[in-house]
Amino acid sequence: MLRSAEDQARKAQADAVRVADELHHEQTHSKEVEQLHRALEAQVKDLQVRLDEALAVALHGDKKTIQKLELRIKDLETELSGEQGRQTEKEKTVRKQERRLQEMSLQVDEDRKVQDRMHDMIDKLQQKIKNYKRQVEEAVSSFNNTINK
Repeated sequence: MLRSAEDQARKAQADAVRVADELHHEQTHSKEVEQLHRALEAQVKDLQVRLDEALAVALHGDKKTIQKLELRIKDLETELSGEQGRQTEKEKTVRKQERRLQEMSLQVDEDRKVQDRMHDMIDKLQQKIKNYKRQVEEAVSSFNNTINK
């Protein structure tokens, strides 16, 4: 029973380490997505500047260039939206993993408490066994003394 509790504690600790690794991986990935998001925002701003320049040229009749640039902006906005969605999902995953890690930590603490209670019970039972042995030895000694008399 104690061994089982210790095995469960080890498993819980291993799971906690694994979850912490997963959390770290998800946080790293989230940072990478954030950097990509910033790069895309910068690219969108750059394209906005280029669009403004293109609009000035379009005033002179270059409607095809404007359409191409608008299409490119829409593509970038779509890509940005997709990245934002993926980032949101990663953040949800990170929060879920954090909750799971916290639950695992609480379970490990509970398992430790159970293990401590088991140790106390074992110690008490061992003390009772010693007392019973001593009482049996005293009774046998008393019995032998009575028989010898």
